[in-house]
Order: sequence, then C-alpha cells, then structure tokens
Amino acid sequence: MDKEVEAWMKKIERTKGGAVDLSRDEDLSIALMNLVSLEEHFYFTAMKTQNAKYLEFQQSVRALRKKMLEKIVTKPVGEEWCISKHLLAASMRLYEVGCKEHSTKGLREAEHYYRAGFDLWSLFFAINLKMVGVQELKQEDKQMGKFSAVMKKIIDCCKEW
Repeated sequence: MDKEVEAWMKKIERTKGGAVDLSRDEDLSIALMNLVSLEEHFYFTAMKTQNAKYLEFQQSVRALRKKMLEKIVTKPVGEEWCISKHLLAASMRLYEVGCKEHSTKGLREAEHYYRAGFDLWSLFFAINLKMVGVQELKQEDKQMGKFSAVMKKIIDCCKEW
C-alpha cells in the first residue's frame, strides 16, 4: 500500500473510531443504489398505471433504504444525508447510461458515463469516511479523480475477512 493510501486509512480509522469494513460498505452502497432505483421505478410505475399499490411498495422500499443508509451515513453534518443519497442515485444512473451506451455505441462512448458514475460513488465514500468535509470540496475534476484513485486502492469487495 502506498503512503497516501496508508495516510487515508489512518485518517478513516481515527475519524470512524477504529477499523472500517470497507468491503461490507461497498456491497451496501451498491444495494443502496438499487433501493433508490426501486423507489423510482415504483413511483413511475404508479404514475404510468394509475395503481396506487406501487406507491405502497415504494414506501416499504424507502423505509428499508433509510435503515440501510444509516449504516454508512453516520452523524451527517448539514445535508450530508441527502447529498449521500443523491450521489448514490446519480452514480447508479450514470452507470446505467454507460451500460446502454456501451451496448449500442461501444465502450468509447460509455467511458465518460462510467468514469463520472465512479467519481460520484467515490465522493460518497470520501464524505462518509470523513476523508473530506463537504465544505472542503471543490468542483474540480482533479479532486474527484483523486478520490476515485484512492477508492480503487482501499475498497475491494473481493476481500474475504
């Protein structure tokens, strides 16, 4: 592990009060993305079909999503809760657009969407691992890319602890 990654890991452990199971959190973040997508699909299905039962399903999924989001978004400051939810939702949508572009126009057309989705997902973790405060964020591609580079090194869902 390089020195920058080690420094980030130490900061994460200090701010989170010990070791963090990033493998679990990675899986949970993907589940959260899908729960947000389910909320959206139940809403749109209710509107398209005029069947209010789908809105009941949406509320059940929303309750589960809120409960699961609490596992990662702990002690949110300001609007970090909503920021986190929207970062995951946007990340998922960009991934899905990337998949569609990839299948119809090829990888080259999809790469921008894939990268942008991963950058937003990485920013979600940068905020929630307290690697950076929301007030410190700058709208620069360099900073987003930096978080993505660190996330690639420290989060590995394939590690079996």
